[in-house]
Amino acid sequence: MHSVEETVEVAVPVRTAYNQWTQFKSFPRFMTTVRKVDQIKPSLTSWTLALGPVRGVFEAEILEQEPDSHLVWRSLGQRPAHRGEVVFETVAADRTKVTVRMEIAARGTTGLLAGVPKVAGRVVRGELRGFKEYIEGLGAESGAWRGTIRNGRLRRTHEERQTSGVPCWPVG
Repeated sequence: MHSVEETVEVAVPVRTAYNQWTQFKSFPRFMTTVRKVDQIKPSLTSWTLALGPVRGVFEAEILEQEPDSHLVWRSLGQRPAHRGEVVFETVAADRTKVTVRMEIAARGTTGLLAGVPKVAGRVVRGELRGFKEYIEGLGAESGAWRGTIRNGRLRRTHEERQTSGVPCWPVG
């Protein structure tokens, strides 16, 4: 396993940074290695990547997601196998620290670049710089997904769980 940790500070509030990060389909606009992202369901995405001559498609499962806090994922059945998390921390009212941590198993030919010391870190660092330029250039998010995922399952909010058409009357 190879570990990567990179951080960037962006000049937008944590809510804006988090909301933009949840817009996976926009990743090809600021990430040079990402060609396409499809959101299959709230906790499942499909990624098409290209780095030089190396190309690949993999699915990733979102294991944990908490608005304005963090997102944890793992790749499904593909090489290189990896797990990761992105954490959003408020630095000031208009500044956010975004940290990406990844564990990458360098196996097979598609894992060669991940196994070369410092290559994965340079790639992640560059992609985070791309995110910084993109979100600061926009100044606001282009969309948002505010759901919570626990153990790979979408958690419904209290309002979403209430299915009865009967009004709730105050007691007292």
